[in-house]
Amino acid sequence: MIKKIDIKNRKSAERVFNIQIPSYMVEAETINFYEIPPLNDTVNTLQQCKETFFGYHLEEELCGAISIKVYNNEIDIHRLFVHPSHFKKGVAQMLLNYIESNFEVGKIKVGTGSKNIPAVSFYKKNGFKKIKEVIVSEKLSLSFFEKKL
Repeated sequence: MIKKIDIKNRKSAERVFNIQIPSYMVEAETINFYEIPPLNDTVNTLQQCKETFFGYHLEEELCGAISIKVYNNEIDIHRLFVHPSHFKKGVAQMLLNYIESNFEVGKIKVGTGSKNIPAVSFYKKNGFKKIKEVIVSEKLSLSFFEKKL
């Protein structure tokens, strides 16, 4: 079941934090870059991020989450993560489908590490087109995607 998460609520933010860190640690290992911003989050920074969060729950367990900002008829996905124990169960797909079917917008945008092949493949499989790549450092480049709805 997918439901909105009140990220300002400390207990909710702790639950999100406890799946965000292990998920983004897998990404860091995948791209061999450990300074990705979500790994620097704290419960307090999550509570103050001004993003709207939705979580996929299996019974009472939070398995994955997506956070977005909506503006100018666009959704900007800021985070999409799944706890490693729930990888390859379709959780990310359900979260993305939820956002696509519950918001009336013209476009969805997202960025990810260019070397994060699972994420790049996921977005391409879902109809996102790569619009640019930005080299942040010699160890990190980011790919930006968008999908017109």
